[in-house]
Amino acid sequence: MGRGKVQLKRIDDKIRRQVTFSKRRTGLIKKARELSVLCGVDVGLVIFSPKGRLYEFCSGESGRLLSTIL
Repeated sequence: MGRGKVQLKRIDDKIRRQVTFSKRRTGLIKKARELSVLCGVDVGLVIFSPKGRLYEFCSGESGRLLSTIL
């Protein structure tokens, strides 16, 4: 049996929203790394938290491009 569908709407509880952000951010970075390795592509990922913190992932040559943009 598979997982049920997640209803996409803003999470009202501040703590649950932060936990979800952290977990999904980690998962998204993991998927970007996998895509880079499996397909041999350069991937650049920029994430801004609700508090304005910057999280980034760069593979290969995209790191130079990303640093010039930011």
